[in-house]
Amino acid sequence: MPGSSTRSSNLPSERTAASQSQRSASQASQGSQRAASQQQPASSRPVSSIHSEVASAPRSSSPDLQRMADSELGHDPASARSSSALHYGSEIGVSSQGSVTSSRRQLARGDIGTAPTHHRTVRVQGLADDLAEDPNEPRLYIWGTRICVADVQRSFREFLTTFKVDHLDEDENMIMLPSMRQPVDPSLPYYMERLYEIDVSEQPFMNLNLAHVMAFSDPLYRKIVAYPSDVIPYLDSVANEVYTEKYNRQLPSPIELRPFNAEKTRNMRNLDPTDIDQLITITGMVTRTSTLIPEMRLGFFQCTVCNFSVESEVDRGRIEEPTVCNNCSNTYCFQLIHNRSVFLDKQMVKLQESPDDMPSGQTPHTITVFAHGHLVESVQPGDRVTLTGIYRTQATKVNPRQRALTSVYRTNIDALHFRRTDTSRLHQDQGETLTDERIEQIKTLAQRDDLMDALSHAVAPSIYEHMDVKRGILCLLFGGTRKDDETGNKTKIRSEINILLCGDPGTSKSQLLQYVFRLMPRSQYTSGKGTSAVGLTASVTREAESKQLVLQTGALVLADNGVCCIDEFDKMNDGARSVLHEVMEQQTLSIAKAGIICQLNARASILAAANPVDSEWNRNKTIVENIQLPHTLLSRFDLIFLLVDPHDEAYDRRLANHLVSLYFKSQQENTSEQLDMALLRDYIAYAKANIQPRLSDEASQFLIEKYLFMRKAGAQHGQISAYPRQLESLIRLSEAHAKIRLSSEVTNDDVENAFNLYREALKQAAVDPVTGKVDVNILAAGMSSTSRKRILEIAEAIVAQMEQQRGATLQAKNLFNAIKLNDKTLTRDMFNDALNELSKKEQIVRTGERIRLLAAAR
Repeated sequence: MPGSSTRSSNLPSERTAASQSQRSASQASQGSQRAASQQQPASSRPVSSIHSEVASAPRSSSPDLQRMADSELGHDPASARSSSALHYGSEIGVSSQGSVTSSRRQLARGDIGTAPTHHRTVRVQGLADDLAEDPNEPRLYIWGTRICVADVQRSFREFLTTFKVDHLDEDENMIMLPSMRQPVDPSLPYYMERLYEIDVSEQPFMNLNLAHVMAFSDPLYRKIVAYPSDVIPYLDSVANEVYTEKYNRQLPSPIELRPFNAEKTRNMRNLDPTDIDQLITITGMVTRTSTLIPEMRLGFFQCTVCNFSVESEVDRGRIEEPTVCNNCSNTYCFQLIHNRSVFLDKQMVKLQESPDDMPSGQTPHTITVFAHGHLVESVQPGDRVTLTGIYRTQATKVNPRQRALTSVYRTNIDALHFRRTDTSRLHQDQGETLTDERIEQIKTLAQRDDLMDALSHAVAPSIYEHMDVKRGILCLLFGGTRKDDETGNKTKIRSEINILLCGDPGTSKSQLLQYVFRLMPRSQYTSGKGTSAVGLTASVTREAESKQLVLQTGALVLADNGVCCIDEFDKMNDGARSVLHEVMEQQTLSIAKAGIICQLNARASILAAANPVDSEWNRNKTIVENIQLPHTLLSRFDLIFLLVDPHDEAYDRRLANHLVSLYFKSQQENTSEQLDMALLRDYIAYAKANIQPRLSDEASQFLIEKYLFMRKAGAQHGQISAYPRQLESLIRLSEAHAKIRLSSEVTNDDVENAFNLYREALKQAAVDPVTGKVDVNILAAGMSSTSRKRILEIAEAIVAQMEQQRGATLQAKNLFNAIKLNDKTLTRDMFNDALNELSKKEQIVRTGERIRLLAAAR
């Protein structure tokens, strides 16, 4: 397929050549046709020549000429408005769709905006055309284009009935029927199978892959891309005719083609005036969708005097109100009857430029997309889509009350197709397009004894070791079982798993975050210092079109049903970090801004990475002291992994060999990694779509025993080693392990594996540096039980020392030195913590460096 620069140069030249050649050809043909028509009677003249004269006549032609043409064609003058040189079908005969009497069937598509009745046509002889069988024969062309309707329809009919494919993308290889799905048979014409799917499902939409059209006929492809508004209605007509001929029936609504995979524009920045009214394909991320907009397609006007009714169709975005009543001859007496008019759903979508297409140092571009009909509500904010549509321009007025227009036009895209398939990310269709052969391969893989190790090695293969971290990320990708609250009275229980990575710099924490971000279809990546509370939640902006206040959703809402990756988690300000408390537990986001009060869904897993304060992990400090995060936030993470540089020569040698090997990999090794990645994508998609494990009775009792064991282990040393949140984390991890095995029931082995993974993470993150034992109180209260007892002892020593001074005011420095004489292990931080504890209990009053003991404490 040629590049975008080729399209920009070729297609406008085709339009220019069409207009120049048709000016000369039409003048010659019309002169010869007029001379011939004057010498032969109207009954013997060909119908097409009369069509040409009528269509090419100026708009101010006399009524006598129009009535003469209608009588020669055998038409009733009352139906002159619906008559045209081109019917909704072929030039040779009226199509089956053109003979329908219902006014709704004859309406133009909302996304196209043009019907065949809107075209002016001209008969030209000798015009070079790649689709023509005999260029010397006179043919009927749409005025201003090089489109011969008969040739286009004939070529497209041949394409529908004969084209076979050798290779299909993953979203095209299945036929989706109401009760079953079956693979596409490559030995049959591909689009005839799609007609069979339409016949069974009665969904009148056919996805047309333009790469198939280009492989079949390059001239037909170029006409579709250059003149989509003119060509697509005739292609719809052919599809309906082929369907009617094959199945001998008509659907309640006509079949509409949805072309996609056109010649791809690099990004939104490359759109220029040469792309206007052409078919383009761009990629981006949906950032906002509007509410439904009812757009009028057919206006029903009724005379207020005699109740005579007239229907007026929308023509190129405008509807003409009748001025004179043909029944009572009164003027300006019509009123619009809304409940008898025809409306079509319309929605405005904001599409933002993909980060991959964005040049460095540039802000992302945003373009407005209008979705019509059944495309409404087909995408949601946060979806990464490939959009195929028609690039449009709209004139704007300087003043709404004046007719003067500005020289700068507003641009938008009328959507024809949304595609949400990205081979580098997980499936967004919940694995519906997986073939039976692929499903059998997935089930075979699930029977392996080393399944967990095999899948863990497929996660981020370029990162060396960290197998426990990869198992945790694998559980995050699969997630737990979602508990849907049917009654609305139960407490909401989250199924998403949150993970925090902390440790020394250079231990591939950011690389793991980037891997998950590129893998998940709905994922957002933010960095701590450049993230604000508004950027995470939502901001209130004024919409340019409606001038109303709307919510612009942030990263957490856009990552709904996905993952939000937050790097440099320790460098976030407190205001932005406080937003995460509700999201990480209740999975919602409460907004009350500018009169907009709502609760948004934020069912996202949080994957965060944090660096220690001293740039190196201090093993003599707790995790709260190392990364200085609030303990209320740390307790909401299911797994906290510590990635530390071991400073071991053997480990350094193995790591160096792995890093160097990444730079001279063979093509075969890269191909094998891609196969592993593709299998992992399909495996996760199948498991999340079809496996919802539940706890068995044995597993439930085993979980209770594990929780009590953790509580007892800490109680022996006066420490707390488990909270109810830890039990919920074990349940989620057990469900994730069962889902990895493709099991619908959680067993004791799943609980044991989840407990081992949780214990390994707890050993790294929640170990008291004084005793060397696990103390969950570090995560829950920000301080270990041993440190708590130590601070209370220092506080008692401070009170005793001040009582000896009989209530005198002391300097903090002198008091610290006096106590340190008896306790050599005392540090300044522990002394300040003890003073703060006494201040909370209102036993002392501290003013700067001066400390005074209250009388009540004596």
